[in-house]
Amino acid sequence: MTTVVNYFKSLLLIELCKGLLLTGRYLFSRKITVQYPDEKTPYSHRFRGLHALRRYANGEERCIACKLCEAVCPALAITIEAEPRSDGSRRTTRYDIDLAKCIFCGFCEESCPVDSIVETRVYEYHGESRGDLLMTKEKLLAVGDKLEQQIAADRALDARYR
Repeated sequence: MTTVVNYFKSLLLIELCKGLLLTGRYLFSRKITVQYPDEKTPYSHRFRGLHALRRYANGEERCIACKLCEAVCPALAITIEAEPRSDGSRRTTRYDIDLAKCIFCGFCEESCPVDSIVETRVYEYHGESRGDLLMTKEKLLAVGDKLEQQIAADRALDARYR
């Protein structure tokens, strides 16, 4: 009996009519295409984009050179070198992130005990050569200084969800 039903369904092109009805329904519906450079879609405050190093309010960098972010990075994209200061604290002399290797997993951000390394919501950046994608300590601190207000606002939103 099922073979006879299947034969008539294929003879009457039922599946084709169902497909055309579905296509027709979407053909006349409102379009949701975003014209990218002019329009931007909203994204979460937890978006992981360009990295930044933060500073304390007094201007001192937050990184204490514990090297947890370097140890937890699955792509081995972070390189840290540190020296002790005259006051006994330890600070970084070199902090590099190779964005060509980075997989933007966020483990570095989660492992940092002083909230020094963060991933911002900036996704519009590029490099024309491999060296352009090597973020040095100076570049990371400059990004952090530029976007500190946005980073602090995102951290405040994150605190609500914890």
